[in-house]
Amino acid sequence: MQTSPVSEYDVVVVGAGAGGLAAAVTAAHGGSSVLVLEAAEVCGGATAWSGGWLWAPRSLLATREGVDESLDDVSVYLRAVLGDDYQEDRVRAFLEAAPEMIEFFHTRTALEFVPGSKIHDIYGDLPHAGTGNRSAAPKPINARRLSRSVRALLRGQLYETSFLGMGIMAGPDLGAFLAAARGDLRGLWHCTWRVGLHLVDLVLHRRGMQLVNGTALVGRLLQSAEDAGVEIRVSSPARALTTDAEGRVTGVVAQTPDGERTFVARAGVVLAAGGFPNDVERRRDRFPRTPTGTEHWTLAPATADGTGISLGESVGGRLQQGAAAGAWCPVSLITYRTTGRTGVFPHIMDRAKPGSIGVISTGERFVNEANGYYDYVTGMFAAVPAGEPVQSWQIADATFVRRFPLGMARPRPVPLLPYLRNGYLVKAPTLRELAARCGIDPDGLERTVAEFNRDARAGVDTRFGRGRTAFNRYGGDASVTPNPSLAPLEKGPFYAVRVLPGSFGTFAGLATDASARVVDADDRPIPGLYAVGADQANVMGGHYPAGGVNIGPALTFGYVVGRDLARIETAAVR
Repeated sequence: MQTSPVSEYDVVVVGAGAGGLAAAVTAAHGGSSVLVLEAAEVCGGATAWSGGWLWAPRSLLATREGVDESLDDVSVYLRAVLGDDYQEDRVRAFLEAAPEMIEFFHTRTALEFVPGSKIHDIYGDLPHAGTGNRSAAPKPINARRLSRSVRALLRGQLYETSFLGMGIMAGPDLGAFLAAARGDLRGLWHCTWRVGLHLVDLVLHRRGMQLVNGTALVGRLLQSAEDAGVEIRVSSPARALTTDAEGRVTGVVAQTPDGERTFVARAGVVLAAGGFPNDVERRRDRFPRTPTGTEHWTLAPATADGTGISLGESVGGRLQQGAAAGAWCPVSLITYRTTGRTGVFPHIMDRAKPGSIGVISTGERFVNEANGYYDYVTGMFAAVPAGEPVQSWQIADATFVRRFPLGMARPRPVPLLPYLRNGYLVKAPTLRELAARCGIDPDGLERTVAEFNRDARAGVDTRFGRGRTAFNRYGGDASVTPNPSLAPLEKGPFYAVRVLPGSFGTFAGLATDASARVVDADDRPIPGLYAVGADQANVMGGHYPAGGVNIGPALTFGYVVGRDLARIETAAVR
């Protein structure tokens, strides 16, 4: 029987997303030889298509902004959100390591951050909720500063969340684009030079070169990996783990472009393959109200198919789930006429803007639309009548669509006609006609809008408290008073977008201890095996206390694993 060729490394990482690359870079800085195996032709996983924000409290970025919080301050908030899903040892490990992770990458690698000084925790009415500087984002970078080999490995911007393939960063960049829709001259100038440079890049380089959000994060991580000597093999899906007589994980068998290869890992194997958002059978078993597994739309790449979970289970690991299996996000679908492809658009910021509401088939609101995307989908699951498909509609009037995006439809001067033509947007002169075209109860919709409009004029949402928290108000429009989250829907024509349950990825994952070691049914660590990113059961227990609770723990536990595998003392890493 022919055996596959064997190569040896200290560390083998399965998956080149945020968690896997963080582990690889950290271990390599400690002197380890590191191989990263990536199933796709490019690197970055779901991280590359994300906003790139990470939740990492108590970092040097916060300290520089004058914010000095204790670990207990943050713990109080997390206890209030997570409840019975709070795991003391894992949460403490995350909160202790997150500041070290930020300092290591920001000062020792190509991965630099900018602070989220105005990014609030979602549940601002809970004790010790953060009012800024618990989050960070990758510093934008021009791709010309990355090596050609890194640019070739980098997954591109998700088209649906870009403008002609150009990423727009949350904060002043996005604010300028929205200001341009109101005719603001500074906003118009900002948009003109941003779009102009992007078009020049498309002509000269066939891609946007100004990297922001998730592409900036992955691009910087890939450059850091190359600088540290990490070897990356793409188009090389892992097929099996190897073990020794004592049950220690010793390596990975992968299908590479050169055929099947065995890669020995002297120190350990790290599973970071992206969880199971594209595993239809696991979705059917674990996602709510998804009877066949196909009634769900994820933003994760196709290669996030549960491979890492299956590898861990094959040697005794177990799948662990808290409050929810998925990192829910409301999405809408757009079909492109020229290619027939269906695009998935995440409704991240439009729901919070004043002058729009979400309703179900009864015409009733079901959630505080300005809260987190996770809450929106959870609200849909609970509110949609039994027997109906889980869906809602985001409703807005003519004033709204001129000033803000409604789903993928952009505000002026971008025309709405293409979105109306392909059925993405539904338009009608009155609310009753809009309801009829969407399959919504007309009386219910009219009644809901009348009630909402009364509240909006008074500045108080009596039904769901929209605009009560700093998180809500920051997502609104500061120029709108008395509540930046509320404005009446009264100027026709009216518009609607159908919204479905989706996810950024999965929260359920392999059970691990506080050092990210995969554990078996008796909570004993499996020697030589670690899991980070979405392959690891998320430390937030299936809850969503703040934006960035996917990427923050992924980077942090990746750092912890890389540090431990290379046997680096904390002071040496810092």
